[in-house]
Amino acid sequence: MAPTSYYTRLDATRFLPTVHTGGAWRSDEQHLAPVAGLITHEIERHAAGSGLLTSRLTFEVLGVIPAEESDVRVEMVRPGRTIRLVEATMAVAGRAVVRARAWLLARQDTVEVAGGEPAPMPPPDRLPVWHWRDTWSGGYIASVEIRRSPEAAPGRAQAWLSTPVDLVAGEPAGPLARFVGLVDTANGIAVRQHPGTWMFPNLDLSLHLYRQPTGGAVGLDTTVVFGPDGVGLTSSVLHDERGPVGRAEQILTVRPLPVRTP
Repeated sequence: MAPTSYYTRLDATRFLPTVHTGGAWRSDEQHLAPVAGLITHEIERHAAGSGLLTSRLTFEVLGVIPAEESDVRVEMVRPGRTIRLVEATMAVAGRAVVRARAWLLARQDTVEVAGGEPAPMPPPDRLPVWHWRDTWSGGYIASVEIRRSPEAAPGRAQAWLSTPVDLVAGEPAGPLARFVGLVDTANGIAVRQHPGTWMFPNLDLSLHLYRQPTGGAVGLDTTVVFGPDGVGLTSSVLHDERGPVGRAEQILTVRPLPVRTP
């Protein structure tokens, strides 16, 4: 039977990835999406009881993330009662593979002045299921259902993502960690070139949130731009089923795949 989670906890800091974490570019690596969800889960555990809200999360990919036992450790960088900065590092076999930082802010009542957000996306049941396994492969891809706008075009798409797979076996994950665990999919829903001929992996993932996600499906209103010098940018307005919650950006390294000779 297939596992029902992306990770199994081994002890306080060590996790074993399951087949559901399998990468889109290589079968022996972890996709950044569940990695980001796991790191966010650990950041939230570290901040438990503080009453602070996660306002920004940035994940820097330091190399291939092997699909092997992973160690996640969180430390305080800038302590504070109303503003706090924490850093988390995932390491595999003693080598740091992802480094993340999160700004945590005190909750304030700003309902009176709230405004300026973009328009909401059509709800998930208005969009058809996209059979994206025709474009992508990997264990993570197989674990996610995507509903994508029929008007999607190269470099532009709206999509809703959901998964029945738990983040960590036997552990409840909060709405934020579950949400973040799907956002890195943005780079794959509006591809400008087929991944069988061009590579465009992202080197980072940065989220800015002005409202905390409430759970359910993750909405991505995504635009992909390729520049003329081998650099691209995937930009997304992030939504939950109540409406927009923030933005995400991913910088891409764009390169043609080598032509294979018979």
